[in-house]
Amino acid sequence: MPKIYYFAGMKRNYLVFLFLLFSFYACKNKNTSTKGKSDNSIDAARNFIRSALDGKFDEARTYMLTDSSNSNYMDVAERSFQNADQGVKNSYRTSTIIIHEVNNVNDSTTIIIYSNSYKNVRDTLRVIKANQQWLVDLKYLYEHGAEAFSEKVTGKELSQ
Repeated sequence: MPKIYYFAGMKRNYLVFLFLLFSFYACKNKNTSTKGKSDNSIDAARNFIRSALDGKFDEARTYMLTDSSNSNYMDVAERSFQNADQGVKNSYRTSTIIIHEVNNVNDSTTIIIYSNSYKNVRDTLRVIKANQQWLVDLKYLYEHGAEAFSEKVTGKELSQ
């Protein structure tokens, strides 16, 4: 008889173990990570800007074209955000994104002029499609201003 109780106890423990295993599996986060994936250029820019305004720079990097220049610019932006006082950080987090102009240069490059409701200063981003993914080329922001974009749109310098 003791063997039956022992066997029954083992079976019960085994069933409890399976129940817990299935419970943990069922509770697993089923949201497959889509960070860094955007449906189009505007979505990529919006995701990037929102992440940066919220101070989520690791997330913002997933929407960015990875190269040394972009990484350096992002490091500077992150340090600047971290050194800001809490009031400024909160203002960025609660600000909205304003898209002023969108120029689809070609099927894989878009130039977007935007601002946020806190600073209301126009900035320019280039979003490119690389490896079937829309990514922000942050260095364009520092190399070109909104004035350069406006000149290109009006035809003064369309050769690039």
